[in-house]
Amino acid sequence: MSMKKTDLEKRRGSKIAGGIRQAGPPDRFGAAASAVPDRRERRRLDQARGLVPFAAKLDGTLVARLRERAEGEGKSVDEVLDALLREALGQPPAEEAPGG
Repeated sequence: MSMKKTDLEKRRGSKIAGGIRQAGPPDRFGAAASAVPDRRERRRLDQARGLVPFAAKLDGTLVARLRERAEGEGKSVDEVLDALLREALGQPPAEEAPGG
């Protein structure tokens, strides 16, 4: 007994859909897209760039303005804060490290 053309197309579609489901999302969309180095690796990378952790307590409105400025410039808060401190202290801008 032969199948109707519509039944054949449904079967072909279900095979395609099953293959897509089985393959999973590509790496650029999955967990690998948001993968960041663990703390030890991050610390090692920061030390290689000459960065030192520095904690300070700041007013909440100042921090909010700092975040807004960083977001507007498309940079991290650390980069904006570094530039502002260097400007205030009269030091030349930091050289951009490759990849960061």
